[in-house]
Amino acid sequence: MIEIEFLGGAQTVTGSKHLVRTSRATVLLECGLFQGRRRDAWAQNHELPFDHEALDAVVLSHAHIDHSGALPLLYKQGYRGSIFATPATRDLCVPMLMDAAMIQEADARHIDRLIERDHADIEPAQVLYSRDDAVGAVELMITVPYRRRQVVAPGVTCTFLDAGHVLGSAVVVLDIDDDGEHTRIAFTGDLGRHHLPILRDPEVPDGAHCLIMESTYGDRLHAPIEQAGDALAEVIQRTFKRGGKVIIPSFALERAQEIVYELKQLKASGRLPNIPVYVDSPLTVKLTEVFKQHPDCYDRETFDLLNSGDSPFDFEGLHYVSDVEESKAIDAKPGPAIIISASGMCEGGRVLHHLRAAIGRPENTVVIVGFQAEHTLGRRLVEQRDEVRIFGLPYRREAEVAVLNGFSAHADQAGLLDYAESVRRRGKLRRVILVHGEPGAQAVLRKELDERGFPTVDAPSAGQRIRL
Repeated sequence: MIEIEFLGGAQTVTGSKHLVRTSRATVLLECGLFQGRRRDAWAQNHELPFDHEALDAVVLSHAHIDHSGALPLLYKQGYRGSIFATPATRDLCVPMLMDAAMIQEADARHIDRLIERDHADIEPAQVLYSRDDAVGAVELMITVPYRRRQVVAPGVTCTFLDAGHVLGSAVVVLDIDDDGEHTRIAFTGDLGRHHLPILRDPEVPDGAHCLIMESTYGDRLHAPIEQAGDALAEVIQRTFKRGGKVIIPSFALERAQEIVYELKQLKASGRLPNIPVYVDSPLTVKLTEVFKQHPDCYDRETFDLLNSGDSPFDFEGLHYVSDVEESKAIDAKPGPAIIISASGMCEGGRVLHHLRAAIGRPENTVVIVGFQAEHTLGRRLVEQRDEVRIFGLPYRREAEVAVLNGFSAHADQAGLLDYAESVRRRGKLRRVILVHGEPGAQAVLRKELDERGFPTVDAPSAGQRIRL
């Protein structure tokens, strides 16, 4: 008996958690935080929807917080088993999980101060876990290189393949021997795009019987990455002419490095004005250092660039900011600037302070370069809301909002369909299960898969169980 229970990232793009049960073992794929309205996030996150004592192992596809961010909570609630990940994912989780804990603490303190100033209608923020819990979770991690088989639980062997999404991201291949039957499950985690800068293209597993596939962009196509660079240059140039600031909310992992890499290319080609660029995120600074330690994950072009002594993540006019006072000074400086800051969905971190300073001025521009989940501040900006709430208080939006989906590190509909076809060509694929996508995107992708003759396609809801 093999059964998969979908506890997060089911008909939504956050909080990924999938339980794989056999007659001999229970393995958790991902342990991510739900991101959204503060009240909803607390309700979803403060208690894990499974018994940690029943787990034999946790397998992590990559370090993004919506996939890894609840690991400290798992540790806090008593889990002391193994967490398997690639070496780069483990190294990225060290600063990312520590930062998640520190952001919770800092945001809670800031909101408490606002409440003390008679803003009684603001809900207090609650902290899920401490930095000690983050350290404890990282200590449980066992690293497994790409393409090496690793026994993770009785009757369950794991192999990581390169997913091409972020540094260290993996397609998880589980070989399960149960009741005399052998089943191979391939789980994409978040699947990358072909021909993106820095990372290699996604790898395809052989012989998979079941494919659990993300579906974030199952209903749309991305523009070529070259067009995304052109669009970014145009936004910067027109904001520069207005004398405004460009605020780029960015995931500290991968997206920030990709934007820096693109700005470096624009500067080299003469298309970037003489404008200071600030990467204002202590986490991004730390993660960029981790990038430099893992050239084994790079594509050939980036590897050769690094070997030539020309860092992909540095150029004249670029400033990495860690100090709090320096961060505050950026908004006070007159004139144009580009500010790259976390978090990517505008739900925490220093970007909220920059947005609060910039949102009410029409010369400024907020550039959205990644997917924004429902009910996040980032989604409200994408929807061009006239008023948004930052730290619980309303602000009139006068700044321009530009949405550049071409920078997405997720495969689009064509990429997902091509990947599923490739898996089918290499094995005896019997079932496709769609996760990490909103219902509309999943419905479109499911229809496309059905029309291509895939035998069984599911899009489970939260809490649903599927028996293989």
